[in-house]
Amino acid sequence: MGMWIAILVLVLTAVGAGIFYMIHSISRFGLIKKLAKEKPWPKRIISLGLIVLGFGVFSIILTPINAIIIFLHLCIFWLIYGGIFLAIKKLAGKEFKIYLQGWLALATTTVYMSIAYYLCVNVWVTNYTLTTEKDLGGKLHVVMFADSHVGATFDGEGFAKHMERVNAEKPDIVLIAGDYVDDGTTKEEMIRSCKALGQIDAKYGVWFAYGNHDKGYYGSSRGFSAEELEAELEKNGVHILVDETELIDDRFYLVGRADKSFEDRASASELIKDLDDSKYIIVMDHQPADYAAEAKTNADLVLSGHTHGGQLFPLTHFGLFMSVNDRTYGYENRNGTNFLVTSGIADWELVFKTGTKSEYCVIDIEEK
Repeated sequence: MGMWIAILVLVLTAVGAGIFYMIHSISRFGLIKKLAKEKPWPKRIISLGLIVLGFGVFSIILTPINAIIIFLHLCIFWLIYGGIFLAIKKLAGKEFKIYLQGWLALATTTVYMSIAYYLCVNVWVTNYTLTTEKDLGGKLHVVMFADSHVGATFDGEGFAKHMERVNAEKPDIVLIAGDYVDDGTTKEEMIRSCKALGQIDAKYGVWFAYGNHDKGYYGSSRGFSAEELEAELEKNGVHILVDETELIDDRFYLVGRADKSFEDRASASELIKDLDDSKYIIVMDHQPADYAAEAKTNADLVLSGHTHGGQLFPLTHFGLFMSVNDRTYGYENRNGTNFLVTSGIADWELVFKTGTKSEYCVIDIEEK
């Protein structure tokens, strides 16, 4: 909660400062000067009108929060080019007749945010190969994804198309590490998505562990309850683990932890201490925030999502700085336990990713 409050305060402060800065900056365009006849207040009013118009258009096309993200990036690039041209003026004594700072800021923001949109709404495959000294009975071919937030960047049909790609991987098992649905997911989208999961042909099936959004923050206002979600998942053959363990084909254990946001969730040691440590142990824990405790157990692999890969540069490692997450993205090994965090197959609210991309993970676990 502390991190979100800090982010909210930071964003609101930046937006407020950005509006004042942009009113002054936009008024320097030649056309606006002519329309305002070089008078200060008309220039400011026209500039503010353009800001409001731009915000309104992007709020309608996307959402208000995405409009804010675009605006803040525009401010940042405007400031960067302002610094560059100020340095040129001081070093070379040269000024440009055309307001290049503004035009370059607009062009750069357009290109940069277009790439960020592309990185968010398209889905890549990220491959990992892990080894173990345990007897796994041959290679285990795993597909894992998290943070589909169905309805955010794709609807139920879009999710189904991605699951066709997952099925084409011919996985032994499919693992969903939380935030499968969201508050904005409709009941129809939820049902269609669950049906898509039921059409995946995996030897050991599809398994789900809860994330912080899956139960919904606003109860039944989204059109379906957590119980209805579970019923639809189970109807389509999806196995749900909430602080539970399962020995699969006498080859490996799968542990599904309740999300960190759940009250009275079991500790990692409670869940794992009685398992046969000669067998490979995979843990699904949506939030990568309990590494120290999990590394002390006999877990071999811990899979998480939640961070969206850091979402936006330079906030990529903000969660680490605030000590909210133990890792933002990718792989690391602690005390012999492998940890892997995915950037998510979709997104929550935002449709932009910079410094990361949307993905699902293909993990091959092989014996040494």
